[in-house]
Amino acid sequence: MEVANMIKLGIIGTNWITGQFIEAAHESKEFKLTSVYSRSEAKAKDFGEQYGATNFYDNVTDFFASDSFEAIYIASPNSLHFEQIKLAIKAGKKVIAEKPMVSNPTEMAEVQEVLKKHPESQLFEAARQIHQENFKIIEQKVTVMETIQGATLTYMKYSSRYDAILAGEEPNIFSPKFSGGALQDLGVYVVYDAIAWFGAPLKVQYYPTMLPTGVDGKGVAILTYKDFNVTLNVGKTANSYLMSEIYGLKDTIVMDNAAELNEVVYRDGSDKEDMLSQFPAKNPMLAEANAFARVINNPGDAASIADYKKWQALSIAVNQVLFDLRQSAGIEFPADHK
Repeated sequence: MEVANMIKLGIIGTNWITGQFIEAAHESKEFKLTSVYSRSEAKAKDFGEQYGATNFYDNVTDFFASDSFEAIYIASPNSLHFEQIKLAIKAGKKVIAEKPMVSNPTEMAEVQEVLKKHPESQLFEAARQIHQENFKIIEQKVTVMETIQGATLTYMKYSSRYDAILAGEEPNIFSPKFSGGALQDLGVYVVYDAIAWFGAPLKVQYYPTMLPTGVDGKGVAILTYKDFNVTLNVGKTANSYLMSEIYGLKDTIVMDNAAELNEVVYRDGSDKEDMLSQFPAKNPMLAEANAFARVINNPGDAASIADYKKWQALSIAVNQVLFDLRQSAGIEFPADHK
């Protein structure tokens, strides 16, 4: 049975991750997909009809002027987010932008200024794992550990698009034109982990393995804190099966994967192990869909306001660290020189 006040949802981007978000949004029973934009109206219709959409656009001006949706999920190539987010905010929409939200701090600052001028809008970065219960369990556990001596966080998955690189092509996800690369994709997850659990680092350094296209295929980042370092292993050209760990004194938090967080164990240094994690939802985007809907539907609620401000501050901090890491390695995008 359809809920009367479901949030009408529009989308930009017709790839697999968009489909996964729509399925999560529908499972939450808080959203209803109504509108799809694509460069081809036929493609928009072909994608959207399977999810119940009834409004299809190939003109971006007409799309944002439409009252057929009130919230939008943006999953276009990274470098396109900036202009599309601004258009959405100016149109008064609630905006959910796939990570990374924008390419650099200059774009982030401009987006924040536009947002201030349109208080009816809201802006969320779709960093899915920070809304999941297992992430929050780790966040809380870190606060009660007597000593933190650092962490090693790994997220490396072979991308099917790397085959195109090996064939001499330049897919969007590995193109500087579209603000691509391993750090900008899978690296976002582990940077979110580090900043949410330990705060902003004092300095950062990235050691990438570069691709012929001019972006990183994989790399190792070192985040330096006052009393410890955090090592990030990221990549899209190989698969890693390493556990991720947060080091206490004798105790350690062990994760099966720093982004998926399906299993989290606390080891006290003896033979005792404590399973911290809860069984995750089948769709990893369900938690964020529920979280965004709660804030959208309760704009005056104190807890919703506090969460929204926390997420905004975290997005800004992650964006800055990603940029600083790229700068430390000499990785530049056309978006950095507009």
